[in-house]
Amino acid sequence: MGKALSFTVVFQANSLNYGEGIANISELKKIHRGNGDVLTFASRQSIRYDIVRLGNEWFEWNLQTVDKTKGTLQFREDVSIADSVEMDLFGYLKTGKKSQKRPAVARLSHAVSLEPYRSDMEFLNNMGLAERIQETPNLANIEQHESLYSYTITIDLDKVGKDGDIELSQETRLDRIEQLLEIIKLLNRNIRGRQESLAPLFIIGGVYQVANPFFLGRVNLEAQSHSWNINVNALKDVTDTTFAGQSIREQTHIGYVSGMFGNEGEFASVVEGKAGSIEDFFTVIKNEIRDYYGVNV
Repeated sequence: MGKALSFTVVFQANSLNYGEGIANISELKKIHRGNGDVLTFASRQSIRYDIVRLGNEWFEWNLQTVDKTKGTLQFREDVSIADSVEMDLFGYLKTGKKSQKRPAVARLSHAVSLEPYRSDMEFLNNMGLAERIQETPNLANIEQHESLYSYTITIDLDKVGKDGDIELSQETRLDRIEQLLEIIKLLNRNIRGRQESLAPLFIIGGVYQVANPFFLGRVNLEAQSHSWNINVNALKDVTDTTFAGQSIREQTHIGYVSGMFGNEGEFASVVEGKAGSIEDFFTVIKNEIRDYYGVNV
């Protein structure tokens, strides 16, 4: 039976993804919930963009993979997953004489805020530039939202490095997954002159026998709490889930930044003591993936 890696990340950031806007108002991308809450989100496409950006900056991922065919921007026909970590992990579609497609191996969710948006706005102008030439400044308003956000990534380990007749070495497959994990550990986003950290403050997941986003939408804050508390009861219910007769609790780990969450002392009870630092989480996951691929580093 194959294996898959799935984990959910919680991070803190400000105003991550803007939409079209109206007049001189820049609007955040939002989701309206039935209970009246308005949540902001960073799209999975924006997270993918930043993962690939950092992959190129830190690990020299090949970005010379795109062409324009019959008016459509798409991946080049002469480029394969052997040439591109991006195409290997996130899939591709080529619509030439013979259409070729590969579903994403690493599947991302949107990063959705865990705290509701309260209509905070920021008024802006370019007074500094206008004063230089004695002109009237331009005015703008942008929506602002500082919040904890959560997203999930699920990776089918069996499909990494395999596409048709192409099958990369176990060492190459492992190296690509480890690079992705290093990027997620220090993920950041450049937006409107800011660099926001998307690095995990809390992370839960593991290597499982099925590619399933177990904790997607299950990591929530406790209501009416004066500190940021993770709802551990919901997580315990998820870890009771069984697959092939085995509870996923046995494969699940938690990593967290000390002092960030008011009930961090309860985290170990969710995963039978397998809770530690963020670095500990990634170390354990990397070792499990190395064992699965049979590569000794």
